[in-house]
Amino acid sequence: MSNELTNRDFWKNYWENKTGLAFKVPANYTFHKIIEKITTGNKVKSAIELGGFPGYYAIFLKKYFGVDATLFDYYIHTGVLDEVLDANGLRRTDIGVIEGDLFKIQPEKRYDLVLSAGLIEHFNNTKDIIARHLPFLDPGGTLLITLPNFTGVNGWLQRKYDADNYSKHNISSMDPQKLADYCRQLGLQNVKACYYGKFSVWLENKASQPRSIKVLFKLLWLAGKVATKIVPVESKNLSPYIVVTATKPN
Repeated sequence: MSNELTNRDFWKNYWENKTGLAFKVPANYTFHKIIEKITTGNKVKSAIELGGFPGYYAIFLKKYFGVDATLFDYYIHTGVLDEVLDANGLRRTDIGVIEGDLFKIQPEKRYDLVLSAGLIEHFNNTKDIIARHLPFLDPGGTLLITLPNFTGVNGWLQRKYDADNYSKHNISSMDPQKLADYCRQLGLQNVKACYYGKFSVWLENKASQPRSIKVLFKLLWLAGKVATKIVPVESKNLSPYIVVTATKPN
């Protein structure tokens, strides 16, 4: 792959050392309201999750909506995938699985829904990586892109206490207006981009942090939850995610 901030070895090491991956994907999984609206409103029959290992959204779509779902990623750990599928009452044959390079593959089919969650921010050329989604998308189909928002409180926490992980993200990609402009420049229609979620923070290396940082983390989390309960707004400073939706012209 090109222009990336990570490589295959990074993801191989990441997934081989990650714990707690095999869980039952719940009906209220992150972004479930958006996905349900798209899936039911547009009568989605097929979908592909790009860069989505271990395939939680492909599983979500198959499990709760009966969508013909496919997982595509640069690195697939088959052992982990089988464990995740088994935790959700599924087998490898229940979803499509493609391991490949997004910058080299020529899709054999197109899909009603193309989604990626936490993919585009790992690349320097944001417009280009968005464009890589489009060959998979059927005319009239929907594009759904989600990414973390590291431009507010969560970003400050990441930058200060997990600089290595922070450096693997293209912070300039985390701009809803810029993302919407790129989508329109690529010829997409019905483009919407916004901050999403009331408040949340996380650290990939939280378990290894000293107690003082864990206490700070908890205080920030509680303060943010209280603040957004009183004033329930989605904003640059507090929202944990950015969501982009668009459709491909017929």
